[in-house]
Amino acid sequence: MKPTISIVVAIFNRKDELFELLNSLTQQTDKDFEIIIVDDGSLIDLKPTIKNFEEILDIKYFRKDNSGPGLSRNYGAKRAENEWLVFVDSDVIVEKDYIENIKKDIVEIPCDAFGGADKAHKGFNLMQKAISYSMTSVFTTGGIRGNKKAVSKFQPRSFNMGVKKEVFEKVGGFSEMRIGEDPDLSMTLWEKGFTTAFFDNIGVYHKRRVDFGKFSKQVYQFGCARPILNQRHPNYVKISFAFPTLFLLGYIFGFIEYFLLKERVVLTFYGFYTFLVFFHALIVTKNISIAGMAVISTYIQMFSYGYGFLKSWFLLNVMRMKPEDAFPKHFHKK
Repeated sequence: MKPTISIVVAIFNRKDELFELLNSLTQQTDKDFEIIIVDDGSLIDLKPTIKNFEEILDIKYFRKDNSGPGLSRNYGAKRAENEWLVFVDSDVIVEKDYIENIKKDIVEIPCDAFGGADKAHKGFNLMQKAISYSMTSVFTTGGIRGNKKAVSKFQPRSFNMGVKKEVFEKVGGFSEMRIGEDPDLSMTLWEKGFTTAFFDNIGVYHKRRVDFGKFSKQVYQFGCARPILNQRHPNYVKISFAFPTLFLLGYIFGFIEYFLLKERVVLTFYGFYTFLVFFHALIVTKNISIAGMAVISTYIQMFSYGYGFLKSWFLLNVMRMKPEDAFPKHFHKK
């Protein structure tokens, strides 16, 4: 018997992105799945968009007060009827064999939860493609988040994540964390003895942020979340999590070295790093404009994440603040 799938989408506003997601789901080669849309207190009416697909897709729509994505996904999971929950963000597009491949992989790769990659769609603008590169590159934190060579310890992310419903319920679903709730869930699953896997043929096209300012704020929040996660799950702390902070501090030291000692040893390293990122991005994207912007987005990612990590680490470990007091916006409304 084939696994049964319930897709859960927590959404706030994003009407146009929802249309694109639902449109991609109408083109699935395997059409046996349900969709749970949880409107997390949107300020615009999403019903007209959903009505366009009600006769084509098995859609259930629920609206609730705003509480953040994690609790909204929990809300949707309780109303799902199938064996597997598949969480996708509202700003993704899936390929036509997405559901078919998920069902095939679940049978072939036994696990309790799984995740897939994200990539840039050919229709994305140049900045979106540059940001997508920096978020998935081997030269940034994107390259240390997991891969199919580390299947048993891959951390599924909520933009493309599947979990057995019974397992999801046993661990209590997503926690009260508003940012970093997906790696928090993955590590909780491991602590409870459950397994995760990487499915390399279920990648989604993830739009992420559309300008560098919003992107910077997003990865800064990710950096702030990591020391919180380290406190919650000390058995899974890695030195690589601090790499962006060391990168930031090293860059600052490079300028100090240059102005005080007239040496360029450290800055030469950053020049070499910039060279590597540019040419790797050029090879990957085959576009010199994207490669140039990828250098900018990579530095934004490393600096913003690194600063967020350093600030959070200082507040939690030096000032001894509780995470809820240091970053109240990182936790769901009670």
